[in-house]
Amino acid sequence: MSVFKRPGQSEYSYDFRYRRQRFSGPTGCTSKREAEKVEEAERTRLKGLQFDASKPLAFKAAAAQYWNEVGQFHRNHVDTLRSLEWLQEQIGALTMISAINDATVAKAVAKRRGEGVSAATVNRSVCEVLRALLRRARRTWKQTVSDIEWKDHFLKEPQERVREATADEEAKFMAAIRGDYAPALRFAILSGCRRAEIVGLEWKDVDFFNREFRVTGKGDKTRTIPMTEAMFALLWGLKDHHKTAVFSYVVKRPRPGVVKGSREPITMEGFKTEWRRTKGRAGVEDYRFHDNRHTAATRLVRATGNLKMAQKLLGHTELATTSRYSHVTKDDLRAGMEASEAARIPNETEVPAATAENKK
Repeated sequence: MSVFKRPGQSEYSYDFRYRRQRFSGPTGCTSKREAEKVEEAERTRLKGLQFDASKPLAFKAAAAQYWNEVGQFHRNHVDTLRSLEWLQEQIGALTMISAINDATVAKAVAKRRGEGVSAATVNRSVCEVLRALLRRARRTWKQTVSDIEWKDHFLKEPQERVREATADEEAKFMAAIRGDYAPALRFAILSGCRRAEIVGLEWKDVDFFNREFRVTGKGDKTRTIPMTEAMFALLWGLKDHHKTAVFSYVVKRPRPGVVKGSREPITMEGFKTEWRRTKGRAGVEDYRFHDNRHTAATRLVRATGNLKMAQKLLGHTELATTSRYSHVTKDDLRAGMEASEAARIPNETEVPAATAENKK
């Protein structure tokens, strides 16, 4: 059996080859025996699928292969797996991917929409995942797939709001969050990084000498962000907490292989849970974790008036995506214009006296 623990992880992962292809992933088990059972089940599942790209593929086989080749490596792999399972249930495990057409997609979109989720969720969990799977089937596996008009299926998403934390709200959050999670939240507000970027940050990505750090964002795109004095001080204070992970938490409940009081890397689910509790304790309404990203960008634009800087900070490919923060520059422009007018309009003592000609 080929199960092992990655450095700094408490759970086992598996890694093996089947039909000259490599398959790896987390087992979710802290016990080696249980992890070996998960690995064996995965091997059995793969043998049952009998993936053969030279023959027409059913959705179940295509989804499993997409997961093994691509999906499991997504930073949001849990969401990808959940979406694939949902699509398989709706489309049918034995439905041939060559039979998936516009009507199939439209039906799936309507079904997901009827579950009461947002347009953005429908787009991410249905259209984006299914389009990526079929594109790989056509390009990589040389399968026959229908020509689908994807633009007809993506739902229009409302323009993302910009919600900025006030100084008072920020103070409430920092006072309410658990102490070992506080650095991660403070870093989110300072850097504008996404939650996945924060959780995935490792010491190998931090360069104290050049005062910069590298994060990997959406689409596995990396960007390098310079450290401010506040960021440098925050990160420097964490450097001895964990060997690989920048942000870690103190274990309160021991479990097999993990001692109480030791430090473990912060996980996505753990961070989500602590954030939910923090919001409840802080009593701040209408504020999401993603709004910390907006807070960082809004403060930067307000201080500099430069949208290009915010674009680089957030890692947006297009400036148009960053344009939602243009209201800040407009406010500054208005204030500047009003200040200019105030300086230009003379007061009553400076108004020239009316001439006799004017009086007539």
